[in-house]
Amino acid sequence: MPGTPRTGMPGRGVSEPAWLTFTVGGLSVLNAIAGAYSENLPLICIVGGPNTNDYGTNRILHHTIGLPDFSQEFRCFQTVTCHQIEQQTRARGSSRCSGRLPEQSCEASHDRRAKTPSGKGLCCFCGTSRCLRLRPGRDALGKRARPECHPHFMGTYWGAVGTPFCGEIVESADAYIFVGPIFNDYSSVGYSLLLKKEKAVIVQPDRVVIGHGPTFGCVLMKDFLQELAKKINKNTAAFENYKRIFVPEGQPRKSEPKEPLRVNVLFQHIQKMLSSDTAVIAETGDSWFNCQKLKLPEGCGYEFQMQYGSIGWSVGATLGYAQSVPKKRVIACIGDGSFQVTHNVSTMIRCGQHTIIFLINNGGYTIEVEIHDGPYNVIKNWNYTGLVDAIHNGEGKCWTAKVNCEEELIAAIETATGEKQDCLCFIELIVHKDDTSRELLEWGSRVCSANSRPPNLQ
Repeated sequence: MPGTPRTGMPGRGVSEPAWLTFTVGGLSVLNAIAGAYSENLPLICIVGGPNTNDYGTNRILHHTIGLPDFSQEFRCFQTVTCHQIEQQTRARGSSRCSGRLPEQSCEASHDRRAKTPSGKGLCCFCGTSRCLRLRPGRDALGKRARPECHPHFMGTYWGAVGTPFCGEIVESADAYIFVGPIFNDYSSVGYSLLLKKEKAVIVQPDRVVIGHGPTFGCVLMKDFLQELAKKINKNTAAFENYKRIFVPEGQPRKSEPKEPLRVNVLFQHIQKMLSSDTAVIAETGDSWFNCQKLKLPEGCGYEFQMQYGSIGWSVGATLGYAQSVPKKRVIACIGDGSFQVTHNVSTMIRCGQHTIIFLINNGGYTIEVEIHDGPYNVIKNWNYTGLVDAIHNGEGKCWTAKVNCEEELIAAIETATGEKQDCLCFIELIVHKDDTSRELLEWGSRVCSANSRPPNLQ
């Protein structure tokens, strides 16, 4: 399964530690640890180790791969963690952060769930544009970092699939400042961004790169931005140009009575649900693009996974996020293919969470269809509401609904936000297999082109 560590509230420091069984548990969660590492999320992983009497005995233990080598798990973690410590006893540890403790040291641990968020973390990006008097825009990975109610906010820069008119302003600017970007094949839309590196100032957590060079190391992001704010002069030219070309977005076509539900209609209704008391979790896939277009009110949380893109990550992440912020109503947008590789709904019910899950059932992996179509992207359809009802089994608070049209969607949302607001609400949405966002169609063709380039024989 695509493991997903239960983390604290994003942006508020290190999560509650993940306690794991030696090897069988550690290797199961390795994918989740790698995902946290790739997204720069702080996490402490504590793995139980063999009884110290078994070291050096050439014994084969359960939960291992059948060899007397007890270091395999430790070596696997070395490539996806920033630091590792192996402690052989309670009192003495070696100099070699995935911790591994003897099993007898872990017996006092308890299966508890965090009641409060973690401690405060450092936020370097929020307010940057205001203090620098620049035009606030952001790339896809930085959606949660900018308050979208800012009067000069232009939207998301994501090349051909970003907010209309934002890309034109960014790419025609005399210079650009990128704060903490990751330019991978997905965020660059198949390496098709029309940016000139010589015009870029790229600010990373501990260094600043000017154009093709030079690179200034040992410069902290927050220090650089604070000093830059003192030097820069106000210039409204870019925003004035944006206002000249801006045309307001249209609204989805009004549905006919009992017309099959369309995805753009769904997200029109999700937009109305958002407030400072909600948070959005966007699964890998077309939800990337549809959720990017949501206008987040001040205080509304938002999480998605662009760099690692592990299908199904959002179900476990929804569990952890909702547990860390019990006063927020979490709204998760998840595709049917992603949901089939996870199993965290049972724990959500056991913990009494009141998340709303929109399960978008379009019969397959739509994002993969737009990159490289094939029969392997069509999945076996499940009775998803029936599955969740079976998991519920009359214990705890859970409500499910199957939606085929807008009228049923409106009724389901009214129930989830009214009569069943204290329940885990699971709403399955039946949509056409080809009902995708414009952005996914554009992005998919560009990523496909980049990924299908012929070999470069050296």
